[in-house]
Amino acid sequence: MDHRFVGLPKDARGRTAKTYLYAANRKTRKRQVLWGDWLQVTSEQPDGWLEVLWSPTGTNPETLYIAKDHTTDERPLEIVFLDVGQGDGAVLIAPEEDLGEAVVVIDAGVSEHMYEFLLKRFRSYNTSFKFRAAIITHPDIDHYGGFEPIFAWRNFGFETVYQNGLVERVGGDGFDKLGGKVKDAATGISYVGDLAMSRADMERHFGTVGANERQAFAQTMKHALDNPNIGDFAMLSARHGTQEDGRGWLPGFAPADQRGFSIEVLGPVPEPDAAGKDRLRVLGDYGETKNGHSVILRLHYGDFKILFGGDLNEKAEKYLLCHYGGEARFPKIGTPAYDAMIAKASARLRSDLMKVCHHGSEKVTDAFLDAVNPAAFVISSGDEEGHIHPRPDLLGRLGKRGRGDAPVILSTELQRSVREAEDEKLVQSLQSAVLKLHDRPDKALRDRIINDIWTLGRSNVTVYGTVYVKTNGKRLIAAFRIETGSEIEKWFTFEYALNAAGELVRVE
Repeated sequence: MDHRFVGLPKDARGRTAKTYLYAANRKTRKRQVLWGDWLQVTSEQPDGWLEVLWSPTGTNPETLYIAKDHTTDERPLEIVFLDVGQGDGAVLIAPEEDLGEAVVVIDAGVSEHMYEFLLKRFRSYNTSFKFRAAIITHPDIDHYGGFEPIFAWRNFGFETVYQNGLVERVGGDGFDKLGGKVKDAATGISYVGDLAMSRADMERHFGTVGANERQAFAQTMKHALDNPNIGDFAMLSARHGTQEDGRGWLPGFAPADQRGFSIEVLGPVPEPDAAGKDRLRVLGDYGETKNGHSVILRLHYGDFKILFGGDLNEKAEKYLLCHYGGEARFPKIGTPAYDAMIAKASARLRSDLMKVCHHGSEKVTDAFLDAVNPAAFVISSGDEEGHIHPRPDLLGRLGKRGRGDAPVILSTELQRSVREAEDEKLVQSLQSAVLKLHDRPDKALRDRIINDIWTLGRSNVTVYGTVYVKTNGKRLIAAFRIETGSEIEKWFTFEYALNAAGELVRVE
């Protein structure tokens, strides 16, 4: 027996029980574990317990024990909405094992948090990492910046790097960075037509970028092009990737691939010109256009659907609603045409969990929320930004528009825990030590001061607000760390299932 996974055991009342790893006495709880956590089994005990080697980061392994009936040989699909600060960053880990395992990184924030997470999460697997795909939903640095150290390190590899076709080149300003915009003579609508669709296009734009180039997107793409473990580059949209049954799918994750789950691509939606060449409509100013054409994904797995909303804004949402709702123009609210549009668009957009658009910005439409109508929301946002994300008024709208009496709203920023004034004594000690060092030089005292300064400068975060979502297609949990930082009482979870009537319900 090589390994198993943590299961979803039931207690005496039929409710999902918390699961723990125990010390050798089988009574002392050592760590709370979460459904789907990987367990390296070293032996099966006669009393029905498994001895496991617990080392989630590949270092400092512990020998612990778990009841065998609290484990399973089936692995759920996992999505980690990483706390990357201001920005988006998610990792999808498919339920297949070994060579069949597929890992997709959807945005990476702007910091090194995603790099550090991937290194720690997969370090125990191997010294090199070849993931299935990296998806840059659009060229905003709080979505792609974290890919720079990942692409730059040759031990990280991806089969394909996807982006939405809009790539920021060196030089120029506004739409010039995307190759300019052109007005259609017949319709008067402006489009961006010079889309990056292939590796050749990426080489053309970024192949000669110098090491000292300060344009961040160009430098990130240059690292990707120079990494021999990155295979291909491609545009991802509703018209690119795998086309099946009139819909776009992430290559390798279409229904015909028979994985048991699939990933649909809902946006961006290119429009062909008279010669059949794809182009993207201008949706307002430069920022609104590149945000509005974010790569939008919808995961299908059994009874559940999960929507990744990118940085959509009001204009983009109305555009997508018209496209999927069969309307040439956005109809007046309250009219039969409006209701018909929402109903028809819901067939393509409705999801059970939604990664909220644009970090909790208020610039979203109630119509889009009604079409998606999720029971749970995940918001990725950070401190030290001037956008006030997530917006308080948006939180109210999510609660009002979400499915059920009490929709769940999870936020990486709000779930995060920080120290308030823990270092006051250390500051006082440092002040005293500096004064002593001034009066009487002492190498040992100097070294202690240096160490204390490093301690003082450590992260103020005690628990990151990362949100974990796991599903086997019949059950879904959303979990986050409890703020105490305890390893024994570590996780707070929400569990969902479909009832006999096919309605999504919370499992208490």
